[in-house]
Amino acid sequence: MSSSKQRVGIIGGVRIPFCRNNTAYADVGNLGMSIKTLGALVEKYGLHGVELGEVAMGAVIHHSSDWNLAREATLSSGLAPTTPGITMARACGTSLDTAIHIGNKIAMGQIDVGIAGGSDTTSDVPIVYGRKLQQRLLAAARAKTPLDKLKTMLRGFSFSELKPHFPGVAEPRTGKSMGDHCELMAKEWKIPREEQDKLAWESHQKAAAAYSRGFYKDLVIPFRGIERDNILRPDTSLEKLASLKPAFDKTSGQGTLTAGNSTPLTDGASAVLLASDAWAQARGLNVQAYLTHSKVAAVDFVHGEGLLMAPTIAVAQMLKDANLSLQDFDFYEIHEAFAAQVLCTLRAWESADYCKNRLGLDTPLGSIDPARMNVNGSSLAHGHPFAATGARIVANLAKLLEEKGSGRGLISICTAGGMGVTAIVER
Repeated sequence: MSSSKQRVGIIGGVRIPFCRNNTAYADVGNLGMSIKTLGALVEKYGLHGVELGEVAMGAVIHHSSDWNLAREATLSSGLAPTTPGITMARACGTSLDTAIHIGNKIAMGQIDVGIAGGSDTTSDVPIVYGRKLQQRLLAAARAKTPLDKLKTMLRGFSFSELKPHFPGVAEPRTGKSMGDHCELMAKEWKIPREEQDKLAWESHQKAAAAYSRGFYKDLVIPFRGIERDNILRPDTSLEKLASLKPAFDKTSGQGTLTAGNSTPLTDGASAVLLASDAWAQARGLNVQAYLTHSKVAAVDFVHGEGLLMAPTIAVAQMLKDANLSLQDFDFYEIHEAFAAQVLCTLRAWESADYCKNRLGLDTPLGSIDPARMNVNGSSLAHGHPFAATGARIVANLAKLLEEKGSGRGLISICTAGGMGVTAIVER
């Protein structure tokens, strides 16, 4: 292992358009989306037959047959078959985690180049059956004769055993969905419905403007006849958003989270190429920006902390590591799982009480310039395939910094399980 650190260059990324579940990609699945995305990245940077240090990808919802999705996608991507692949998962932070994983290996000199990414589908979900039927099938498989197998299958059988179980979005420890938890956060931090709808509307407007000016021309690869995210609604309005009914707290009369200010279930995949300066120079490739810092954190949401508040902690710790203030950034990419989550995060950083008692700071982290936040829209407009969002954000931010010519960007992603993944990108 090298004793000196190498800079982690972001060469660039690609993704397929993100699509609402059960639409364009309903029959594709994680492997198909991953192959398309990796193949597009290979094509973009002329990597056919090239052996890379590693491909790290992930998926949150996947079939057991996709136990190493990254390796299988790599074998069909055009890369050299001698390129290793590893599959990872940390809910919504997955592909930022894969970028950190690849980046750490580059920094330590273990590899010179790698790809990070992720895919997710809620259209092609694993459907399983209960433990009673599982044990019956296993017992039948162990039986020695066909008659014994039949007897084992029929003895005490109930048709109720055939009831399928679908993947749930509820937290196992609380039984509440992420939306339920975020609704509690919105009440705790007193986030009005109007602010949530305004943030959602702005996300759609900014994303549409980015498409119109051609920002995504080399980042979003057409697939299945789709050329841009089909969640995007540039024609939505504050009036339309205000007309939607609460999606989670439907009975108290105080629910503020709706289908319009929450991310929809989404299918999609993304990937980004990371490399050392030496590798990039040898291939004649430009480095758009550098991945310089990262941090993960977790909260005790089971005993009352807000499920999606961990990024507030991770960012505070990362700023200390980097000797930076919250205001030292040209761009802020704060994942819009829910508009309320973003607004709770901003409130927390401004709160003297929260920053002192939870973050251990003498003064609040303070406010950020809203004009610098999610300047091309974020997950409310683009959609949120859980494991693909991080790489989308990394590629987006690296290109923004390349366009500007210099600067610094902060990434903040909340995840299920009460965790947060954050990073700093610089040029």
